[in-house]
Amino acid sequence: MSEAEASKPLSRFVVFDLTRVRSGPTAVRQLADWGANVIKIERPALPGQGEGLGGARHGPDFQNLHRNKRSITLDLKVPEGLAIFLRLVKQADVVVENFRPDVKHRLGIDYGTLKEINPRLVYGSISGFGQDGPYRDLPGYDQVAQGLGGIMSVTGLPGQGPVRTGIPVADLTAGLFCAIGILVALLGREVSGEGQWVQTSLLQAQIGMLDFQAVRWLMNQEVPQQAGNYHPTSVPTGVYPTSDGFINLAVTGAAIYERFCKLMGREDWLTDPKYATSEARYENRAELNAQIDEITATCSSQEWITLLNEASVPCGPINRIDQTFDDPQVKHLGMAHPVEHPTLGPISILGQAVKLSATPFEVHRAAPEAGEHTAEVLQEFGISAEEIVSLKKRGVI
Repeated sequence: MSEAEASKPLSRFVVFDLTRVRSGPTAVRQLADWGANVIKIERPALPGQGEGLGGARHGPDFQNLHRNKRSITLDLKVPEGLAIFLRLVKQADVVVENFRPDVKHRLGIDYGTLKEINPRLVYGSISGFGQDGPYRDLPGYDQVAQGLGGIMSVTGLPGQGPVRTGIPVADLTAGLFCAIGILVALLGREVSGEGQWVQTSLLQAQIGMLDFQAVRWLMNQEVPQQAGNYHPTSVPTGVYPTSDGFINLAVTGAAIYERFCKLMGREDWLTDPKYATSEARYENRAELNAQIDEITATCSSQEWITLLNEASVPCGPINRIDQTFDDPQVKHLGMAHPVEHPTLGPISILGQAVKLSATPFEVHRAAPEAGEHTAEVLQEFGISAEEIVSLKKRGVI
């Protein structure tokens, strides 16, 4: 392992990645980005197999999800392949999978089995709906979890019907929750000396992300409704028209509201009983927003952003994705991260959304080809060159 990799905060951990599609790879990517020795295990290619789950290998999605990993091919469905995996697990710190709950048991790679081989193992599982319960065996997909988890009922314009979010929020957050759980389990192992089973699901993650919308129901039995581009409880906060487009405004708290009213030339809103308090503004939000619309439509987006920023009223443009990555602050944060791919050449993928002062994020390896590191990894784990050749001939690797 190179000096650059060894300096990473997670470099002492060996992670076997059995995941596919998005939620599992998202979890493992977090570990890989901070230097864990991540080994992606894939099934050997079969004739006429075609494109697997997760999209084209050289496509943007795969390249972003699987950077900083190595890849080996190993057929876990044959006894020899399973035996090799169990030998590898003895030296592992983490195994992550996102099969349907029954699959790992059929393969003989479930937590209970692997724990007997390696009691220090941290085993991460992501499922659609949980490892048990009435929905255990149902196939889990992001859009299904969005609907079941309630977010589609509060997304979109009032009365337009349910709307999915523009990103696979259940997949992504399940991956993040799983990664957090794995890191907590690794910290716990330093005290107990034992690993544990970390479980999450698309459904749990989606409901967890409802946050205050969920608690509006749990505490007050208030069923949140669609609020469109306006904040469901904070008024005035939302999208407002300008002479050449739209801007976001977030007028929260008494001090900001006072500055906003003065800038709008409507100090009467500070004393008018319909708008003077946050509760009153919530009750009369349609009327207040309509008046704000008339005022903001008189100037351009940039003119308003300049004036609002000078008055310390939170605001901002509403960018397309290309405009987002052209923004000077986004460039400063390094959210587009360059990487050199041996086949694709120089490409850009997403940077990390968190920075560490002593161990900065970097991409030290582009997403691997299938089985690119099979011989290299197996030899590192004590499997001889002769055995590797034999396994290759028999299609086990």
